[in-house]
Amino acid sequence: MKTAVVTGANGFVGSAVVRELLQHDYYIYALDLQGCNYNIPDDSQVQFIACDLSDLVALPERIPLLDNALFFHFAWAGSAGPARADTALQLQNAQWTVDALRVAKQLGCRRFLCAGSIMEHETMAAAYTQGNRPGLGYIYGGGKLIAHVMCMSVAADIGIELVWPEITNAYGVGERSPRLVNTTIQKCLRGESPQFTAGTQNYDFVYIDDVARAFRLIGENGKPFHEYLIGSSTARPLKEFLLEMQSSIAPNLPFYFGDIPFTGIDLPLSKFDCSKTEQDTGFRAEVTFSEGCKRTMEWWKAQEVENS
Repeated sequence: MKTAVVTGANGFVGSAVVRELLQHDYYIYALDLQGCNYNIPDDSQVQFIACDLSDLVALPERIPLLDNALFFHFAWAGSAGPARADTALQLQNAQWTVDALRVAKQLGCRRFLCAGSIMEHETMAAAYTQGNRPGLGYIYGGGKLIAHVMCMSVAADIGIELVWPEITNAYGVGERSPRLVNTTIQKCLRGESPQFTAGTQNYDFVYIDDVARAFRLIGENGKPFHEYLIGSSTARPLKEFLLEMQSSIAPNLPFYFGDIPFTGIDLPLSKFDCSKTEQDTGFRAEVTFSEGCKRTMEWWKAQEVENS
């Protein structure tokens, strides 16, 4: 039987990957904090292990030696909200990622995959643009970038295959963080007109079911020491996505653009190119942004009914 270890298995992306792997006959060791297993399927092929990031080094005492397994690392403290700007925490995340990589080798795993981010590329552009004054959000991107660089060197040294998927912007059913899609949908549900920047910066969104499938295919088919972008293959200026969202979920509600200043980095569309991912792994996104927004809005409506 195919085997995988998944850290952060109760989280938005981690739990989706667990479900995807389960559908393809994997036995899964699902790791997350004590009591954080409510999003993890109750199945005989899923073994939940309560494990804090600081306790990863003790994992070989709790999991038997594995043969040819995949190790997916999604656990990352402070991935949303003010904690993204916590320098000590983001540096610690990078160290924990290297710890997880070494543990994967000790367990006998064949390859290690971390949830990288397109923010890594944006962070490099922000840091190396003369005169630019990057916002605090790039501290999170810096943590991901540091983890990537250190894992590349350590993986080469200890002899484990490193594959680095990079997510553009995952969204969809199950995510509760205060990110753009969620905050916009919630405003629409309250009948409030959302306000944005001019929306001229290039962007991409990819629905969670596609993200999960991409991680499985990259784990199975990706080349060692390669990075693979996970996106929709329809990247374009942010305003075009938001107008598509408006048309699909709130056609009678005005969306206002230009009221909020944009202080980030606008990456060229070439940075959103998913052709290598498609070529090497067979992945291509299937859920349109319009459909994904509809699914996500219906889920938020259901949450409001449950909590009322």
